[in-house]
Amino acid sequence: MHRLGVGFDSIGEEAALAAGRAFNEYRARGGRRDRVVADFLIGAHAGARADRLLSRDRGIYSTYFKSLALFDPSTMG
Repeated sequence: MHRLGVGFDSIGEEAALAAGRAFNEYRARGGRRDRVVADFLIGAHAGARADRLLSRDRGIYSTYFKSLALFDPSTMG
């Protein structure tokens, strides 16, 4: 990973709590249990530490992490 310039950045308390709040909101709105908490951890971590998230799954991130910029590679021609 180091040779590729990829680093590791653990999730902080603030992002973990934001993920929990988003997941609770998702479930309160009737969200299915098959959606894993990891998706919410990814969104919260990206929102706290990155300027955008690469994902084709726009629904969850645009709904629960509104300030997170998304880059969807499937929209490129």
